[in-house]
Amino acid sequence: MTYIQLTYGNLILPALLVVLDGVLSLALRLRLEKQLAIATVRMVIQLTLVGYVLTFLFTAVSPLWTAVAAVIMVLFASREIVARQKRRLPGVWSYGLGAGCTLLAAGTVTIFALLTELRPEPWYHPRYALPLLGMILGNTMTGISLGLDVLTNGVVREKAAIEAQLSLGGTRHQALLPVLRDAIRSGLMPIINSMAAIGLVSLPGMMTGQILAGVDPIDAVKYQLLIMFLIAGGTGLGTLVAIMGGARLLTDHRHRLRLDRFSR
Repeated sequence: MTYIQLTYGNLILPALLVVLDGVLSLALRLRLEKQLAIATVRMVIQLTLVGYVLTFLFTAVSPLWTAVAAVIMVLFASREIVARQKRRLPGVWSYGLGAGCTLLAAGTVTIFALLTELRPEPWYHPRYALPLLGMILGNTMTGISLGLDVLTNGVVREKAAIEAQLSLGGTRHQALLPVLRDAIRSGLMPIINSMAAIGLVSLPGMMTGQILAGVDPIDAVKYQLLIMFLIAGGTGLGTLVAIMGGARLLTDHRHRLRLDRFSR
């Protein structure tokens, strides 16, 4: 099996397409050229560094280094979850809920796939564990961040209706149920849309990369189906746990709504 090897020189012409976007922004006065330049530089630096780090990890094949890399990925994911929230949960839970749910969902699903389907030797080999975790982590992060944002905004918007149900003797679960449903639905919608459009509208990156690397298209499809099933499971689990945890943090044991717990 052979693949077409690229050099950094092969990236110069494609990079001009990004420059074209910058020219378009200047011509139409979109004021996006600075953001585009910063994002491009960050992307190049980050991916280059990741390439060197992965090269080291693939050579070392150490469970310790693999675990350290996985934890760092989860911490950055939790930071992105917090950054996307208009209203943040109190104290350590601002980061802890997103980090805990992301680690639980993405970690569980990744280990499940490594032990039952892929079965590399050793099972924690970073060549398989980290790319798999990264794909599941990114989508789980999106689901959790969207779900929590809808939850917190919905609780504030529906405050009067929620407190009315609580005053009539309803439990916090009963009072928050409509908001919880909307939040979970919002968290799952991106992966549902992706699954519905995959193959007809778009060819996913992993499948495309495998085909370009010389893998048989049918084998690439099997791997992509595995990945999509894992992503759907991880996103669903992470979103559900995060939403239920967020709901408990915004209420107390006496079934009172506690919007005062939002970070100021």
